[in-house]
Amino acid sequence: MMLHIPEVLTKAQVAELRQAIDAAPWVDGNATSGTQSALAKRNAQLPEGSQAAQFAGEKILDALSRSPLFVTAALPQTVFPPLFNRYGGGQTFATHVDNSIRQSRDGAVRIRSDLSATLFLTEPEDYDGGELLVEDTYGVHEVKLPAGDLILYPASSLHQVTPVTRGARTSSFFWIQSMIRDDARRALLFQMDIAIQQLSLKVGAGAPELVSLTGTYHNLLRMWAEV
Repeated sequence: MMLHIPEVLTKAQVAELRQAIDAAPWVDGNATSGTQSALAKRNAQLPEGSQAAQFAGEKILDALSRSPLFVTAALPQTVFPPLFNRYGGGQTFATHVDNSIRQSRDGAVRIRSDLSATLFLTEPEDYDGGELLVEDTYGVHEVKLPAGDLILYPASSLHQVTPVTRGARTSSFFWIQSMIRDDARRALLFQMDIAIQQLSLKVGAGAPELVSLTGTYHNLLRMWAEV
């Protein structure tokens, strides 16, 4: 399941983050690459664990915790500390799959990457190229979102970032270990939860049928969750 989550950050929050990270030193993006990714990846990255990365990452994690749509869709158990990359001058990241296990440089966080996320920090009109292309059974999906918006998709997906030919594209990227490992089950729970929320507005939260449906949701979550 791919999901566009709008306005995870406000424009003011994006500006605050950009001020902090743009002034910090950046390094070759392959500092965090595996063997396969190193062959395909050409970009710059904010050093993992740097003061600027920690500041911006904490702001993003706080925003995610306050995003009902993100929580409903991801059912997060652990969110990897957000990383930051920048593409410019023709830089690109060719087709690849994210590593199944991600561990922070200090070893404090180790997760199974069920979901990948890209949080855009540059307005789309400020650069050419830089589209995120994600492949699934329905084809290739092109993503280029406003600053502050996030795209969530299965980490098992083949994906790439096309060359940036004008300006620069700055983003945050990270992974999520979900309480629900299976993408199909996670999608089913998401659809059910959204339907429950919409029905509650029409019939009231106390309607017996809605109470029963909510109970079914939680029983499925109880059956499938790994916590």
